Amino acid sequence: MERKKYPIRAEDYQLREPVGQGVSASVYRALCIPLDEVVAIKVVDFERNNSDLNNICREAQTMILIDHPNVLKAHCSFVNDHNLWVVMPYMEEGSCLHIMKSAYPNGFKESVIATVLREVLKGLEYLHHQGHIHRDVKAGNILVDARGGIKLGDFGVSACLFDSGNRQRSRNTFVGTPCWMAPEVMEQLHGYDFKADIWSFGITALELAHGHAPFSKYPPIKALLMNLQNAPPGLDYESDKKFSKSFRDMIAMCMVKDPSKRPTAHKLLKQPFFKQARSQDYIVRKILDGLPTLGDRHQALKEKEEDLLAQKKMLDSDKEELSQREYKRGISAWNFDVEDLKAQASSILENNETTGSNGCQMFGIHASQERISESASCSSKDDDDDVKKEVLDESTLSSPYQPACYQRIVNELILVSPKKQNQHENIGNYNGEFQKATDIPTEVAPKSSKSTALCRKPPP
Repeated sequence: MERKKYPIRAEDYQLREPVGQGVSASVYRALCIPLDEVVAIKVVDFERNNSDLNNICREAQTMILIDHPNVLKAHCSFVNDHNLWVVMPYMEEGSCLHIMKSAYPNGFKESVIATVLREVLKGLEYLHHQGHIHRDVKAGNILVDARGGIKLGDFGVSACLFDSGNRQRSRNTFVGTPCWMAPEVMEQLHGYDFKADIWSFGITALELAHGHAPFSKYPPIKALLMNLQNAPPGLDYESDKKFSKSFRDMIAMCMVKDPSKRPTAHKLLKQPFFKQARSQDYIVRKILDGLPTLGDRHQALKEKEEDLLAQKKMLDSDKEELSQREYKRGISAWNFDVEDLKAQASSILENNETTGSNGCQMFGIHASQERISESASCSSKDDDDDVKKEVLDESTLSSPYQPACYQRIVNELILVSPKKQNQHENIGNYNGEFQKATDIPTEVAPKSSKSTALCRKPPP
């Protein structure tokens, strides 16, 4: 059978509605006028986000050379203005992610998952045998046509392990989508090979089961860290009781951090889980019947995302308005009247001097504490009266700056002997009216002949 020859001029195609949007590319449903055939055209913008021309050309070449029923191929590619147009078969039902977002937010049934993943594994087995690593296996890149056919697409980050005829042992580039990325791809220590696709395949199985990938609610950097630091994700024994043991085992085989212990795609296809896989008609009956067209679903999802973005912006603007109100209220309460501030300060000072109710003013305390500690360290039985006289000197304690809590501080510094602690009387209050202590302990510090000799007053 002779292959169709698709035209390589932009004027031979009519672009219709968009059916997909990526970071640096958009996908449109289009009509190939000479062949009267509906196709999909991926328009890659060279100038958007500094797209790598080598990667784009490699993707187009790879897709044209592909020849497998479970891998999306390209009919042709050509440059139009500053864009690359890649003409592909039109997959009428879109991606599995698109279908889940539209109608199955909690994921598919296990039999549907088995059917989809079996076809994906066949495509991966073919790519790996040809020396390719896909590097972006996920539900968003599993495409479905109107007959229930499954194809693995989007080779925007794919890589070839063949270089000038020699097979490379591993790659060392950091590409892929964070939630689906294998640990060895993140670490970049020893490179990686096709086993990285097996990890992503396991994450995709969980995505199809739950409607979202593990860690997908977190920012990309946090998702990377959680993938590296946490135990490999899997099905939960409590919330995922509806899934079979064979499904759990298949996922567990893929989710091994050591890539050498992961199975190949060929070995995975022999797992008991895939015995429940059905035909393409089963996919049509179970998930495709009754779905709106791809263009309508794309538009509805786009409007929903715009509404969510508008709500988020509204919430952010409300927070900003509240913040501004608080800021202005704070400024209006400021008082820059210097004379008034001085008057307030003087009234506070007078209040402290007359009532002593504003707590400890430590200004006059430090000198007293110093003298107390000196007297305590040099005291002996022979000098008890001198120490008492020095500590209780009226000129020291009658300072106007001494607060009501001075009594407590003096007690704590001097009356430290537990035996005589209960025998003393109050020394006095802060305003100079004192009662002499009747039984102040004299053994404040341990006796030391050397210290006593140094501290004893010289004879007159």
